[in-house]
Order: sequence, then C-alpha cells, then structure tokens
Amino acid sequence: MEITPRKMQSRANRHIFSASDDTVMTKQIRATHAPVGGHINVRPLLNVVQDIFHRASFIPHIVQGKQEQLGAIEDNSHQSDLADMLDISYHTINKISCEISCKCVGGGDAHATTIEILSMLSSYSWDTKVVIGLAAFAANLGEFWLMAQLYATNRLAKSVAMLKQIHETLEQVEALGPKFETVNNLLKAMLDVANCIVEFHELPSQYIDPEAPEMLNVSTLIPSAVYWTIRSIVACASHVLGIVGLAQGYLISTIETWELSSLVHKLDNINSHLRKQLALCHQHLDDNKQIEAFQTLRRLFETLHLDNMKVLKALFCSKDDLLPLFDGSTKKRVSIDVLKRKIVLFYITDLHHVSEQEIMIFEQMYQESRQDSTRVEGQYEFVWLPVVEKGTSGAEAKQRFEKLQSMMPWFSVYDPSLLEPSTIKYIKEVWLFSGKPILVVLDPHGKVMNLNAIHMMWIWGSLAYPFSSSKEESLWKEETWGLTLLADTIDPLLIDWVSAGKYICLYGGDDMEWIRKFTSTAKSVARELQIPLEIIYVGKSNPGERVRKINKAIREENLSNVLADLTIIWFFWVRLESMWHSKLQQSKTVENDQIMHGIMRILSFDSSDQGWAVINQGTGRMAQGKGDTFIKCLEEHEHWKDKVNDKGFLPAMDDYMQELQTPHHCNRLILPGVNGRIPQKVVCAECGRSMEKFFMYRCCNE
Repeated sequence: MEITPRKMQSRANRHIFSASDDTVMTKQIRATHAPVGGHINVRPLLNVVQDIFHRASFIPHIVQGKQEQLGAIEDNSHQSDLADMLDISYHTINKISCEISCKCVGGGDAHATTIEILSMLSSYSWDTKVVIGLAAFAANLGEFWLMAQLYATNRLAKSVAMLKQIHETLEQVEALGPKFETVNNLLKAMLDVANCIVEFHELPSQYIDPEAPEMLNVSTLIPSAVYWTIRSIVACASHVLGIVGLAQGYLISTIETWELSSLVHKLDNINSHLRKQLALCHQHLDDNKQIEAFQTLRRLFETLHLDNMKVLKALFCSKDDLLPLFDGSTKKRVSIDVLKRKIVLFYITDLHHVSEQEIMIFEQMYQESRQDSTRVEGQYEFVWLPVVEKGTSGAEAKQRFEKLQSMMPWFSVYDPSLLEPSTIKYIKEVWLFSGKPILVVLDPHGKVMNLNAIHMMWIWGSLAYPFSSSKEESLWKEETWGLTLLADTIDPLLIDWVSAGKYICLYGGDDMEWIRKFTSTAKSVARELQIPLEIIYVGKSNPGERVRKINKAIREENLSNVLADLTIIWFFWVRLESMWHSKLQQSKTVENDQIMHGIMRILSFDSSDQGWAVINQGTGRMAQGKGDTFIKCLEEHEHWKDKVNDKGFLPAMDDYMQELQTPHHCNRLILPGVNGRIPQKVVCAECGRSMEKFFMYRCCNE
C-alpha cells in the first residue's frame, strides 16, 4: 500500500495529540487572546451552524433522488441579530474557512493550524471564537452536502461537482455512509461544548460575581475547551476532505478514525466538566436573584401603595403567570385582580402540619362570613399559600396538595411552584412561619396588619374582622373567664343551658373507669343537692382513635353528653390553645390575668394523666380540679353542702377543692408551641411557683 504525504502527516498529528504539554499549550492558547470591544450575541449564528450540521448528516435516500422537503431554518433569534453578527464576522468566517481548507488539503500540523486560527480570532471573546470557527467549517461542510443532496436531480449541482472533481465521490456517497459516522459524533460533541460556552457567556452579568469560585472555575476551563473544539474542526475537516478525495486515491487510515474518536471522548469530558460548573454558576446566579427578590419584597412591604397589586405580584406572580390563583368555589384559575383593594388573609401552611379537621372548621367559618358580609368595605378574602420546599416533588406530595386544595372553597395558589424561594424565605424569616399554620393579614394597600390572626379566627371567627392587633385587644377587653368564653360554639345546647341557668360541667381525660365513676358521682350529688346539672365530655387535645372509642362508649352507656365528633373536640382544644397564644402576644401572664390563669389550669389538666372537670354557669366563679381531687370533693359533699346557702354552690365547692389541694404536688404543662413563641418563665396555675422547663418531642396523637 502506498503511503501518501497525507497519511504521514496524520501520524505526526497523532504524535502531537498524545504528547502535547498541557501547561505549555495553555500558555500558547492564552497568548492568542486579546479581545477588543464589547460582547457579541453569537446565539443567532450558532443556531444557523446547528441547522447546517443537522441537515448535513448522512442521509442516503436524498442522493437517490427522493428530495427532502426542507423547512425554514429554525432560528428563534431575531433576523436583525443574525445580520448584525454576519456584518461583524463575515470576512473572518470566509478567511478561516479558506485557512481550514488549505491547511487540511496540504496536510498541515493540526496543533499549529489550531493556534493560527486562534490568532486570527484574537480580538473576539471565547464564545465568539468557537462559534465563528464552527461557522467557517459549517460553510464548507454545508456546501459539500448541498451538492450531495442536489447531485442526482440538479444539473447545476452535477456540473459544479465535476469542476471540483468530486462527482465520483458523490456517485458512491451511499457506500461512504459508515465513514461519516465518526464525523457525525464529533459534530455533536463540538456543538455540545460550543453551546455550553455560549450559555456561560449568556449568564446575566447583574447577578454574577466574576470572582465567585464557580465563575473562576468555568473561566479556567473555557480556553482549553475552545482550543479542543477548533482542533476538532481541523481534524474533522481533514477527515471529510479525505473522504471526498477517495476517488483521487486518498485513503482514510485507522489512525485518523481513532484520532476523531479520541477527540469525541475529549470533548465529551470537557462538556461534562463544563456542565457541572455551569450548573454551579446557575445556582450562584439563582441565589443572587433570590437575594434581590427577597430585598424587593422587604422594600415593597415597607412602602406605602395605592393598592395591594404590587405586593401581591411580587409574592406569587414572579413567573409572569397571568392566572396564578385557583378559585375553590368555581374550580377555575383566576388573576390576582380578584384581591385588588381587599383585606387579604394569607392562610400559610406546609403540606404536613395542616389537618383536614382544621380545614373543615375553617370552611364553616368561611361560609358563615360569606353570608354575613354585606358591606363592600368589609369584604376580605382567604388565600392559601402552601409552602413546599425547593426540591420537594413526587406523586405523594402532589396528591396531598390536590386533596387539600379540593377541600378549600377560598382562593389558593394554583401551583406551589409559583412561590419562589425568595417568597418562602420572606414568609419564614419575616412572617415567622415555622411549620404550623399561620394567618397573615394584609390591608387593602398591601400593608401587614397582623402577622398571625389564626388565633383570633379560632376564638372569635368573623367577629374578629378586620383581624388587626388593635381589634384583638379590644375583643379581649369585652371577655370574662367562664364557660361562655371557654366553650362558645362547640355545642348549640350550651346557649340554651346558660339561658336556663343550669350548671354546666365540662370534663376530659382518657381513663374510662374514672369517667364512669366521675359521671355517676356528679349526677348523684346534683340530684341530692337539687342542682340542675348538664355534663359534657370534651376529650383530650389532639384527639385520636382512643378518644373516639371513649366518645362512643359514653354515648352508648348514656354517661353524659358528648361533642358531636373528633373535629369538634379538636376545635375545642385548638381554640383554648389559641387563647393562650393570643394572651401571650398581649404580654399577659398567670400572675396578671384571670383568663390566662384559667386557660393555664385547664391546659395543665389536659397535660396530666388524670381526668379533670370544671363546673360553671356561663360566667362568674368556676370550680375546677384534677380527677381524683374532683371526685373526692363530690364524695365528701357533706363537708361543704351546708355552706352552699351562704356562699353559693360553686364557691362552696371550689373552696373545699382548694382545701383538698396537697402542699406538695406536681403539675405538668404541655404548651402548644408556634413559631418558637414559648415564654422563658411559666408559673404553676395551682401554686404560683415557677415551673421547671423540659423538652418533649411527640410524633403522634395517642
């Protein structure tokens, strides 16, 4: 076999390819770089190159006469951008195109040719260098394949092919298909790297810190990536010219094919490293965007506005979604205009700490508010903002979101992803959301009136309108401690019992034997003292299956009245806990507030392992105590019944209960913590001494 000069040069190239010193080469590459002027938008030109490479793949049936219906170039960029780019680079593209053709035909040194091309491109940025280099090669490759596609059907193409002495090659192009396979692989690898380089240069500068480690790492990799892409162009051009020259006796060696395969591997590795670093750059950029968005939210909420539109758009319209809300009543998507100049109550939860019981009670209050809202100036709207952490996905989370959303008749964000990380950060850091549901209130101008009105909602419902802190303070001034406050709305019969002057006993716990003994003893004493007494079981906080079974047993054994279901029991305790939180926000304590004192006593009763009971007539003095103490007081009623005529039933009973209180006792109090608002000091509601603080972690209700 005759060894041509071209084959000898190919072996020399292989030697340079394997023996190049990276440090020396890097210095050579950087020495060619002397950019002038600003950055050029090269994306339109790269789109044209990609189109040529896509259509220049080997397709045998085209050459056989089955003309492909070519569509328009898919160029998403504006045509004027492409024209501007070509005005700048037209002569350079032609010059490099000729350089590639001449050097490859002459069998020149691939490394030297690459450095020479880089020198010709010295005044351009790195992304422009690589795109112009690809464009120069695409012009040659496209010209060849255009003749190949038209050769069998177009006389002009056939005549030009004869003048270029490639007509014999085109006549056997189908048989050459396998030889183009490695070329196609290399074309793809070059485009992958080029797109990565261009994408890096397209990163918006206002969110980029050039000295950030992510940016410095990519900047270090890009010169080498540009070099190896242009070197691949040179090798690819040489290989294509070799295929075209087969009819003139040129041979494609295994070494040349191996060289192209090595370059594919090299570029794939470069692309992999670039992609990893680019992903870090995008994260860096996104972090900076979110910081800016967070500061924008802060600024907007501190600024006076004519209405609430700017604030609402910043909260959940950053993705320019025209219909970001879902109307739970009509089941349709709507714009934020439905909230314009209205008081907005943001119901903020995650997907785990919101219960269906809570939504059911909320829905009842919401429907009542819709019926009572007759004044235009008094309208307000609920909006559910589900806080879903970035990266949370999966069918289970989606199913949970859709189930909760379907239960809500008010507005909600159509998709949790509409809440940007900056919004979630603001909700957590400024609005103090930490997992448990909160209700943030915005006035018609977008100003926050209350960071958490959920306690007001549980205690007073729509009577708390407009849910401001001042309204909360005024409502408490109208309240006194008693069953009217404690058990309002949990059972419609309570109002009738209070009106009839009956004594009402609430009791709880989960010891069935104590419940049987307590109810029978209480009924017996009431009959003997001729006291009109109604007894109602209120279970325990966080009621579960055990309380449900006790409720059923009490009903079947006719021991006392019971609340309708676990949802009402849950609401009784949540409402009591809300009173504690509300009073805490008002800086009230056991020492300075009678209502706070009463709330703390019942919460401590519930935290114990015993049953408990309270008796009241709606307002006024309340007799209350733990299970064994209460039963003992009832069993020993002979000791205090004579004082009933002088003191009254409840004072006489409560005074005796206090006498039964042992000087040494242990009370346990499990406080419902929300957003970290747990006081440093809590005193015992029984004896007034400071309680020792412990931590308890609970994952279930039972």
